[in-house]
Amino acid sequence: MTANGAHTDGGAGDEFDAAAAELLVVAPADFVAARNARATEAPGALGTRIRGLRKPTVAAWAVNLLSRDPSFREALELSGALREAQDDLDAAELARLGKQRRALVAALARRSADLADEAGVALSAAARDEVERTINAAIVDAVAGAVVGAGRLVRTLEPGSLDSETLADRVAGSIPGVAEAPARPRDDLAERRARREAEKRRREAQREASEAGRALARAEERRSSARERADRLHERAEELRRDLARVSEDAERADAAVDDLDDAVASARKSLAAAERKVRAADGDGQ
Repeated sequence: MTANGAHTDGGAGDEFDAAAAELLVVAPADFVAARNARATEAPGALGTRIRGLRKPTVAAWAVNLLSRDPSFREALELSGALREAQDDLDAAELARLGKQRRALVAALARRSADLADEAGVALSAAARDEVERTINAAIVDAVAGAVVGAGRLVRTLEPGSLDSETLADRVAGSIPGVAEAPARPRDDLAERRARREAEKRRREAQREASEAGRALARAEERRSSARERADRLHERAEELRRDLARVSEDAERADAAVDDLDDAVASARKSLAAAERKVRAADGDGQ
């Protein structure tokens, strides 16, 4: 039995697996209370095993939620069919399917985050990354797919780390998809080279993912700043439009006042001319 309660004892193991699958989708804040209550209700050794069940990480819990979603079940079936067919496909078709797989993984990761949100938990960026890596492992590897599909993760998976010893530390209860096999020597040169190449590819992929994540963060920050500036400019433009409307009204009133004063000036000039004529007439009469 492992720290996660992994056992090989038939019916008792099945009962523990079922209990673990139910508890490991309980919201993280409620997990300990639910586990202890379930352990108290269970008889003898089963109750002891349930009480020893570790609380899952938030990312593992989110993946467990996804494992029950129909979209994940459909994706597993599709990925299995693709794995069986890929040996007969050419490079172009494999590249196209690879692009589709990445889009599928991203969509499933978003669905997992949505399910977590519905349960009242917001996933951090780091947790989202763990979720996406685990889903990717489940889509590309049959063993990982079976493990994730069981819905009993306590820690997320890393592609390439799917041996039984590693999985025993990440899965509560039995480990689906992994058969016990006798140890055999794996020290030949070709296998060592293959492991080194795989490790190199993994490091390169992680570096690319890290760089892409930083680029995304920078782009999102720039977009946020640009959006804020655009909003401020829209607000200023609206203020200017209101000011322009007021000034236009004032200008129209000023024009009307000028027109009135033009009339008054013309009238005054006429009055002045009439008065001047009277003055001249009076001067003529006086002579």
